[in-house]
Amino acid sequence: MWIIGCIPFLLQAALIAFDEGYFHIRRGLPKWERIGHPIDTASVLVCLGMVLFAPFNIANLVIYILCSSFSSLLVTKDEWVHTLHCPATENWLHAILFTLHPITLVCAGIMWPITQGITVASWIHYLFDNSLAIHWFLQLQFAAMSLFFLYQIVFWNVIWKETQ
Repeated sequence: MWIIGCIPFLLQAALIAFDEGYFHIRRGLPKWERIGHPIDTASVLVCLGMVLFAPFNIANLVIYILCSSFSSLLVTKDEWVHTLHCPATENWLHAILFTLHPITLVCAGIMWPITQGITVASWIHYLFDNSLAIHWFLQLQFAAMSLFFLYQIVFWNVIWKETQ
């Protein structure tokens, strides 16, 4: 059952890969997106970093909720400009990604105490029944997102700029 909690991550990753591989490559990214997209990714890395490296307690949970809320708002920062630069299909894809973003962060937040062996509610432990697999999955997500973060910086601000 723990795989259910991974579905939003996997769907989000697939849609971001499509957005990047189809829309971004096709139209190129102006400077504000080349800077803004890695900032968006960094905000998610902060949240996942808390889940992986901070002890679960009430104070950290409050910080996580604040960071997750900030991240969910931050990723929408460019949409008023995207309407001028992006086709409607890309804007629709962004809307789906904006919906998945907080869902994914809530799933990570629910997984957090489980990976540390803390029982929050029995129904949550029933759904997320394999703490080791969840922990490995979150580590894999963090690693993949870190690589994507580096790609965003290097490709769009070094390689792509030089080919223009």
